[in-house]
Amino acid sequence: MSVEDSQLKQLQTLLKGLVPTNSFYSQRLREAGIDESIGSLEAFTKALPFTTKSELVDDQTEHSPYGSNLTFSLNCYTRFNQTSATKGRPMIWLDTREDWEWMLDNWEVVYDNAAVRPGDKIYFAFSFGPFLGFWTAFESATRLGCLCIPGGGLSSVARLRAIIQHQVKFLCCTPTYALHLAEVASAENIDLNTSAVETIIVAGEPGGSLPHVRNRITELWSGAKLFDHYGMTEVGPVAYQDPDRQDIMRIIENSYFAEVVNPKTGEPVRSDEVGELVLTPLGRLGSPLLRYRTGDLVKPIEIEEKSEIRMGLEKGILGRSDDMIVARGVNLYPSAVDDVVRSCPGIAEYRVHVNQDQSLVEVSLEIELENDISNEDPAHKLESALNSIFSLRIPVRIIERGSLPRFEMKAKRWHYSD
Repeated sequence: MSVEDSQLKQLQTLLKGLVPTNSFYSQRLREAGIDESIGSLEAFTKALPFTTKSELVDDQTEHSPYGSNLTFSLNCYTRFNQTSATKGRPMIWLDTREDWEWMLDNWEVVYDNAAVRPGDKIYFAFSFGPFLGFWTAFESATRLGCLCIPGGGLSSVARLRAIIQHQVKFLCCTPTYALHLAEVASAENIDLNTSAVETIIVAGEPGGSLPHVRNRITELWSGAKLFDHYGMTEVGPVAYQDPDRQDIMRIIENSYFAEVVNPKTGEPVRSDEVGELVLTPLGRLGSPLLRYRTGDLVKPIEIEEKSEIRMGLEKGILGRSDDMIVARGVNLYPSAVDDVVRSCPGIAEYRVHVNQDQSLVEVSLEIELENDISNEDPAHKLESALNSIFSLRIPVRIIERGSLPRFEMKAKRWHYSD
């Protein structure tokens, strides 16, 4: 059975399970003339409108606290999570036992491609808060037979010592936190050469697929490989880095039907064009999503595999459609700026200021330097690198070390003033 045939069969099963018990989607499906007899994925995309985050937030406001996007009665749900709410109100997501197992299955695909095997030691350097984070990653690894070591509630120093003490082979965290752990190790005279970390599995930010971010983390962690993963609380574990190509992420297409559309028109984009990723999880019946606009920008490419054309995402997640700013006619994405900053050695942390109180948007950076910085002028070097990439003068100012916050989860480095 081809991937498309499998996706269509799963979609038909999903649609059959939604009606009539899921009030959020039942009416939409009826109005679109769609039921489990849908004959093709193309017919599905042409007939059914997108689902947006704002619609889900409004629904949970109107039907507080969990919303109407529930297929079963509340006593069928065993898991509670909520989005990290980088912007706006967090969304609550409930899962049944079966849906949770489906997500653990998808994490096993990620682990298999990252070369994680039973018996391996994995350290999870995150807080285990209410958002999905690495919860599914942790439980999937235990099911796989790995020794899973949680780092919730510990300081960065304590986490580093545990990583070394237990000779951990795999580390799970955000790209930003991998950089911060290396910074703390340097300040505390903890030699990362003594760690056994071979692979750092990162998620939560685009940095894992950015060349200079990858290279910087590998350098600081004594040659450890970086393995990128993409997922969301709303949809679960979605994509993983192609083990043969660091610059490509692969959708778990046996579990997700993925589209890439123009953010403005909603029309499909061609291969090699940047667009917004739209996802339909095919096995999450309890809190489903149909054609969900993720807000994440990607560049799809075609990959031939077993006589089929599959989708790859060049350079992973490029950024969010609502994060882009236009400064003097130049499109700036946080991920692109981050990649340039990491190409310049000696910068410990940075913050971006966006001044929108003028007819022209102005952007500037503040940077902290590492302790062992050379006599070179890092501010001038970074200004030159930014100008070379973006053809835009972006002033850079050095500030006192320790002035900027450090981040365990998603970094919030961009500050806006009106």
